Amino acid sequence: MPTEAEQPLKDGDLLAAVDLGSNSFHMVVARYVLGQLRIIDRIKETVRLAEGLDGRGGLNPDVMPRALDCLARFGQRLRTVPPSRVRAIATNTVRALANPQAFLMPAETALGHGIDVVAGREEARLIYLGVAHGNPPPEGKRRLVMDIGGGSTEFIIGQGFEAIERESLQMGCIATTRRFFADGKLSRKRWKEARTEITAEFQQFANTYRGRGWHESMGSSGTIKAICDISIAMKLTKASITAESLAGIREKLLDFDRLEDIRLPGLSSERRPIIAGGLLVLDAAFSELGIERMYVSENALREGALYDLIGRASQSDPREASIVALCNRYGVDTEQATRVEQSALALFDQAEQDWSLDADDRRRLSWAARIHEIGLAIAHSQYHQHGAYLVEHSDIAGFSRTEQQILAALVRNQRRAVHLPSFDKLPDRLVPNALRCALLLRLAVLLHRSHDRDPAPEAVLEVVGNDMTLKLSKRWLDGHP
Repeated sequence: MPTEAEQPLKDGDLLAAVDLGSNSFHMVVARYVLGQLRIIDRIKETVRLAEGLDGRGGLNPDVMPRALDCLARFGQRLRTVPPSRVRAIATNTVRALANPQAFLMPAETALGHGIDVVAGREEARLIYLGVAHGNPPPEGKRRLVMDIGGGSTEFIIGQGFEAIERESLQMGCIATTRRFFADGKLSRKRWKEARTEITAEFQQFANTYRGRGWHESMGSSGTIKAICDISIAMKLTKASITAESLAGIREKLLDFDRLEDIRLPGLSSERRPIIAGGLLVLDAAFSELGIERMYVSENALREGALYDLIGRASQSDPREASIVALCNRYGVDTEQATRVEQSALALFDQAEQDWSLDADDRRRLSWAARIHEIGLAIAHSQYHQHGAYLVEHSDIAGFSRTEQQILAALVRNQRRAVHLPSFDKLPDRLVPNALRCALLLRLAVLLHRSHDRDPAPEAVLEVVGNDMTLKLSKRWLDGHP
């Protein structure tokens, strides 16, 4: 019987997404109606998690209480939403932590749900997905989407609902304000020097983006919305940001000597301490990418996460396409991978109930079996280690960092000595089932070590606690000593 996570969405089902941004935490709850999302609740709280970064991968304990209090309030609202329909995502600040589990363990407890840490390019994909659904793109035309967060800024060129180019730079509104205006002082000289440094970071992708081109540009999240509000309040534009209005705002901003003195029409007191860094990033982006006008989207990462949930509950899970792409990229022997996958899942089905494995475990085991030999593209010697490295460090659309680390651990432990340190990066709640899936994959790989095309032997697996008994026919064992 399909689990709740595997059941297709029905009219009236609730979904929710939580975005643990570097500046603000957002939660959005929606109802699935006639194939569309109807937003029924939004909550935003300014947490400024990025302010707690100490530059050495640590987090100031002073920011923890406000983060955990916010997540606890979100958790109360999420009690009516089925757990499988909730997606919580952490972005740049948590990515920057040397020991993210020190934050994630209490955060998950407060929220009552697991939290996925996503890489910058996966964050960019979700942002584009949210913007595209909120602002349906013109058919056949490309769009540039830019999102300035607290700790990072994402740039995406997409067409339709697919992201074509994705980049993530470490230059959010909080991070950039702290980097260039830490003492709170503003000056035209300092702005010019900061622009030069920021501009240099665009060189890694600006030519590619200009070459690809786009027909319109859109911005999302708080900083770009705030700058658009200022532009409108200053009567520079009516519903967008232009190169000219941006220059006007910049000149007005630089009339002030200190961040705390900034007073701009339409600028909230909440946004005032970090607007300089955000404006600096947008100013550089307009110049380096040749943007002339940018419209603002109400949708962003959290809405993208909701639509990604819909995809995962249907036949359009982006992770499936990514696994196929990995197999193609590294020339996987698909016949062998299919044999191993079938045996691994047959063993899984026998152990599932006694080991309390779930649908997510089954999917991960299936994916790991399909890509278990990708390391052969590098070398046969230690190919399980090469494969694990590729899985953990590749840009794999649709997967969170945690999911990639689980797959890497399974691939790493398919053969040779069990490497327990590869499980240390995982949340404690996921380690027992990841270890058990690794054992099932090891057995499946062992059963097909000869790469024989004959059908796999019928294997009967009995598990009691952590004890396993595998029964195979004597004839097959005699032929495969």
